[in-house]
Amino acid sequence: MNTAALWVALAAMLPSTGFAAQDFSAAEQAIFLADQLATLQPPSTLRYSFRKAGSLEGGFEDSVVLSFTKQADGSCCASKGEFLSGPRRLALPDVENAKANPVILYFLEHDIREMHRLTQGPENYFRKRIRMTVYQGATVAPASFRYRGQTVAGREVSFKPYRDDPNRYRYEKLADKEYRFLLSDAVPGGVLGIRTRIAAATADAPPLLTEELMIEGATP
Repeated sequence: MNTAALWVALAAMLPSTGFAAQDFSAAEQAIFLADQLATLQPPSTLRYSFRKAGSLEGGFEDSVVLSFTKQADGSCCASKGEFLSGPRRLALPDVENAKANPVILYFLEHDIREMHRLTQGPENYFRKRIRMTVYQGATVAPASFRYRGQTVAGREVSFKPYRDDPNRYRYEKLADKEYRFLLSDAVPGGVLGIRTRIAAATADAPPLLTEELMIEGATP
């Protein structure tokens, strides 16, 4: 996928513009619309660990790095991203005038491509299911997290985009996939982590597949 095509794909994940705040769900506002970079002082770099595990196929550990610089007018932020490495690397467009943390859209685009690889289902279909569920089927709850030895307050957004999908029979094995977004204003970039999990068919078995992105820290 070239840069232009990836921009179109990422734009499809975002809420439509031209509406008032009350037109968006609490989950949409928390994930896509919040000014998560408000306290970031560019130039800055956010570093995340990435881990895949589960019984479905082999796992791995890797990293995600986002670099932020001032825009031409001195405001924050223009960003560049490196999502995973080697053959798993996701080529990313630069983001100008970023407000929400681009790592969210990058993670979701990676996730959608993995769903396509595992099921041969259309990528645009998975994007649509995620957008619809964030709008009308997600849960937003207060939460506390540990970050660098401290307890910080935040919110956890969770949803299962394929649970009520009428087409779930096409990928039944993966249809109970759960997404969890760990968000906190006390963490640089506003995103402590993102987790996905597909449980095994029996409760006593290890998960079929898990992916986890967690912040390691920020450097000026």
